[in-house]
Amino acid sequence: MTLLSVLDQTPVIAGHSVADAIAATVELAQLADDLGYTRYWCAEHHGLRGLSNPCPEVMLARLGSVTKRIRLGSGGVMLPYYSPFKVAEQFMMLEALFPNRIDLGVGRAPGGDMATAQAVAAGAYNCGDFFPQQVSDLLGLMHGTLPEGHLAHGVLLQPKIATRPQLWILGSSEFGGQLAAQLGIRFSFAHFINAHFGQQVVQAYRERFKASLEAQKPYLAAAVFVICADTEQEAADLEKAVDLRRVQMAHGLNEPIPSIEQGLAQEYGTREQLVVDREKPRSIIGTPETVTERLHALQEQFQADELIVLTVAGSYRARLRSYELLAEAFQTGRPAPSP
Repeated sequence: MTLLSVLDQTPVIAGHSVADAIAATVELAQLADDLGYTRYWCAEHHGLRGLSNPCPEVMLARLGSVTKRIRLGSGGVMLPYYSPFKVAEQFMMLEALFPNRIDLGVGRAPGGDMATAQAVAAGAYNCGDFFPQQVSDLLGLMHGTLPEGHLAHGVLLQPKIATRPQLWILGSSEFGGQLAAQLGIRFSFAHFINAHFGQQVVQAYRERFKASLEAQKPYLAAAVFVICADTEQEAADLEKAVDLRRVQMAHGLNEPIPSIEQGLAQEYGTREQLVVDREKPRSIIGTPETVTERLHALQEQFQADELIVLTVAGSYRARLRSYELLAEAFQTGRPAPSP
């Protein structure tokens, strides 16, 4: 059986508030828990009108209190902003609250523009220059293997508990895959960012993987942008809003996620249509039959142990329905209800 999980960016759809987006995240997490999804990850973004979660560690505490069995994690914490020791403390606390349910996924992207990045980091954003050392520090902190001479060697990491979060590296290039392989860490490849070179990235990860206290063998998840709809027409309408979002991003516009109505009303010139066509490979949109066929092919191509599904649609109801249809198609657990 294919393992399915959720990546949530807490999108703010045009015409809705940030409070609506946060409530929709809580609702989706509860649904994913009921439907049998494996894990639920929250992404970190800053200074964006369309994505409203700058602190996944806070959201995860809320989601843990309203779910029962699904794993919860960051997809991911943008580590260059932070002290690895503080991040370890936060996720150890989450693990203490929700034992054997917490994932710590880390990445090196800013999750926003450079001006915002410097504001978040109080002018000390390092652009990921020290990311490998930071991840190595996290690994040492989690397993008590920091070398003598390290500034945190011998410092008590609280809360002191028996279990540990699962550590993941998130990436869309060979850099992340090679680092995950070198350190012996689970790897999530962001197909929704890079749809063209994934096979060579994940192949290198598997071939170069070195067993560690964190993981004895490579474990790969492919993170994929998916919208699943009941009909082809509905899928086409939802795709129009995705197209508009991609054009806005290409033009550097900081806007909420377009609604279905905005997507349907939009017309494109030649340059905008080139953007739309260029970005199509990053999405899998269609009916359950179409989507599952393409997801199975992608999983086979990457030999992925798990698929992590990101759905940003022009309505919150359509997003919920998409995850319901996927759960039914992949037989994750409870059947999807009728629309």
